[in-house]
Amino acid sequence: MSIFQNLNGLTLLFVALCIFVLGYRYYGLWLAQKVLRLDSKRITPSENLKDGVDYVKTNKMVLFGYHFSSISAAGPLLGPVLAAQFGYLPGALWILFGSVLAGAVHDMVVLFASVRHRGRSLAAVAVREIGPVVGLVSSVAVLFIAVLTLAGLAIAVVNAMYDSPWGTFTVFSTIPIAFLTGLLFKVFRDQVAMVSAIGAGLLLGAVLVGPYVVSNPVLSQLFTFDRRTLSLFVPIYGLLASITPIWLLLCPRDYISTYLKIGTVVALAGGVILVRPVILMDPVTRFAAGGGPVIGGPIFPFLFITIACGALSGFHAIIGTGTTPKMVANEKDILFVGYGAMLAEGFVAIMALIAATTLIPADYFAITSSKAAFASMGLEAVDLKALEAAVRETLADRPGGGVTLAAGMANIFSSIPGMSGLISYWYHFAIMFEAVFILTAIDSGTRVGRMFLQELLGRFFPMFTRPHWWPGMIFTSLLFTSAWGYLVVTGDISFIWPLFGMSNQLLAACTLIIATSMLIRLGRARYAWCTGVPGFLMAGLTIWAGSIQIFQSYLPSGRYILAALGLVVGVMMIVVLVGSVSRLLVLLAIKNTVLDPFGDKVLALTEE
Repeated sequence: MSIFQNLNGLTLLFVALCIFVLGYRYYGLWLAQKVLRLDSKRITPSENLKDGVDYVKTNKMVLFGYHFSSISAAGPLLGPVLAAQFGYLPGALWILFGSVLAGAVHDMVVLFASVRHRGRSLAAVAVREIGPVVGLVSSVAVLFIAVLTLAGLAIAVVNAMYDSPWGTFTVFSTIPIAFLTGLLFKVFRDQVAMVSAIGAGLLLGAVLVGPYVVSNPVLSQLFTFDRRTLSLFVPIYGLLASITPIWLLLCPRDYISTYLKIGTVVALAGGVILVRPVILMDPVTRFAAGGGPVIGGPIFPFLFITIACGALSGFHAIIGTGTTPKMVANEKDILFVGYGAMLAEGFVAIMALIAATTLIPADYFAITSSKAAFASMGLEAVDLKALEAAVRETLADRPGGGVTLAAGMANIFSSIPGMSGLISYWYHFAIMFEAVFILTAIDSGTRVGRMFLQELLGRFFPMFTRPHWWPGMIFTSLLFTSAWGYLVVTGDISFIWPLFGMSNQLLAACTLIIATSMLIRLGRARYAWCTGVPGFLMAGLTIWAGSIQIFQSYLPSGRYILAALGLVVGVMMIVVLVGSVSRLLVLLAIKNTVLDPFGDKVLALTEE
């Protein structure tokens, strides 16, 4: 273990880049060509169902930006920071190999499945691939999980933005910038570079104006909100994004935000290259066995629900069978958009891990733990007082990971030659970056949740199946947003995050197993291990972690609503797993193949 002690952050960065590049070049391409057999000649839903609202043929670079922004939220930023409690090495290994072998596979396969099923939702895919009972249970389960996920993401963004006028101003600015960019894309369809430059330039301008907003008493007061006020604003924005045409707000906002996201991560990587910070956290800490001040459970299985979106995420299935498949222009774009965007998110997670673990461990725990939990550790903060004075903020006792990450990023940026006096600037920039990063998943998730709810109600009230029926859109949007908005106003991230992680990973496991059944139906049983192995492993780990969280944390502490939600989601996911396995066994027993309408040999036909 000594060879991993005091590892240089640059070494971990280099290893991550090598693994991700090789994973895309060999494993991703092999999956695309041999397993999924992506076909550029097939007409995609964006073409044959084109409606100008949801089904919109989109340039693959723009779609990559939109998809990356939509799937990348609090998970790859905060999960690795929280999991650093166990040491940097377990989290790094899970991110690196989980992204390549599980997360990116999950994202590409689920996007493929939805494109082959006319851009329909995961529940609709489950109906056609598994059966109506599993499809109905999947619909309800996805809604539950979407509510929990968006509540966790929204609480994280509120914690990052409250009492931060710079970040709030920049985030609010992205909305009119998105409207303008969407209109420009509509008028100048073939001028992607020009419109992108305008949108990115306006966003950069909003970032640069931020310090002047802070220094101006009137503007500073105007863009300073307390936690409760922001807890109301964020759901209102989600409601707006869920009902406006996708080309007008959602897609351009998430696409333009990608420049800030990727630009900041690349800049952070540049800082690591220049500064070569030493990772001060131990490879594995004494809290791997459990009882830690940040995550109470043991490393097995809690590592795998704490780092969710940075390695494998069921939330990606909601996006991958929601908005993204309706915009895929060419089936071969699925490799770049699905597999590639997940690897980009894995890189974000590695950068977050490096930033957090280059802090002095005692300072990391002082920031990330509650005051009482830190006092019980018998540690004393080392540089925290000086860091607080430099950034002009109180950093201690700020659980959740957002402040810890911002402090780590600011520490790296300010260590670059010539930047030593700008640590306060970099800290507030990092807070704003986190808020923008997370908010792009909230708007997409809300829109997809609205679609899921319309689809579910449409089983009983046919008028809801009309995608552009405004009364239905507004009613389902209000209902869905109110559900997760209530948890934001009344919830606490320390209790919401583990439940989000458990629900998120259970959905990922179920999605992988549904995809396994689809691969077998398509006559590709010899490749079923690609999705089956990570799917069943994650199912076992997540059920294990969930039972610990419900029976040893929620129930003893009187969190009965969260315990009930966890139990309901767990039971529904078990129903989906059992149904999927039953279907899988039926398909394996079929000996003869039939030809589908495209001339491919399959074990059984299903509606596309």
